[in-house]
Amino acid sequence: MTDIRDIPGETRWRFAADFAAYLPFLYDAAFRPVIGERYDEIEQEVWMELSRTAFAIARDLSLPTETAQDLAETMRIVMVILFGPGFRKEALKVSPDKSVILVKQCPLIEQAATSGSAGNPVFRRCMAFTLTAVPLLNNKYSARFVRTMCTGDRQCEIKIEKAGELVTDTKKK
Repeated sequence: MTDIRDIPGETRWRFAADFAAYLPFLYDAAFRPVIGERYDEIEQEVWMELSRTAFAIARDLSLPTETAQDLAETMRIVMVILFGPGFRKEALKVSPDKSVILVKQCPLIEQAATSGSAGNPVFRRCMAFTLTAVPLLNNKYSARFVRTMCTGDRQCEIKIEKAGELVTDTKKK
């Protein structure tokens, strides 16, 4: 009989991550027809609550959260832990109080493409998770999506800045 320890850790992690990325699409397929239009609202609450896991992981691993760069690096690490090694991200420092997370590969988008789910619910999930997680990690900072792969961009760009600066930046445009 095969023991779990006979299966390489990387293989176990890949299977677990694929399963975790597939679960939201299974729930969508099962509950959206029953719940209807309220499904998106309810699911968003679930992903906002899930963002508390980012805080717990950062705390338990003593990951840094003081600066924008710290937050970008910590979010990168947390998202790989939660959603698997299929995430390809980097955190770029723009200034002491500004950083950008670049997502080049996303297992949730890959699952959306193969699950046959109606529309593209990935952005709502990711947005609820990320926009809630960043201020939970450090309430002086906020996040804003600039580009998203799930809406057709070649990569995602998520700006992390001091909370008040996001509003100012938007008003300049």
